[in-house]
Amino acid sequence: MALTEMARAPIFELPIRVYIEDTDAGGIVFHAKYLHYMERARTEWVRSQGVELRAGLEQNVSYVVQKMTLHYAAPAKLDDQLLVTAEPIASSRVWMTFRQQVLNADSRAVLCDAEVRVACVALDTGKPRRLPDNMSVILKNVL
Repeated sequence: MALTEMARAPIFELPIRVYIEDTDAGGIVFHAKYLHYMERARTEWVRSQGVELRAGLEQNVSYVVQKMTLHYAAPAKLDDQLLVTAEPIASSRVWMTFRQQVLNADSRAVLCDAEVRVACVALDTGKPRRLPDNMSVILKNVL
């Protein structure tokens, strides 16, 4: 099979329902909640790849958001069903970048679009460190 004919892996999607705690007084999702949704989707993407987060903590590995750009296109509202995506798009020795979207599950309309760079740091010092070998291998296989 030619390289151009190979199918890309499906983009990871996490279903989320909007609860009252996510909204302002008007029933619109508070802007910072989108960050929570994206964090959950990245975490679940890592788990879906077979990486145990507790094991990383035991090995002095932590991940921190280093850089984020996002665009809010339309509001999510109380009781909406959402899909939150996590798609690795780049990596280096110490960071990985994800493209993420928050979609309305019914219409698949994009509500929020983001690019998020996550750096690997030593848990005890907060200083940058190399991505663990298992994460480097996973990223090499999906990028």
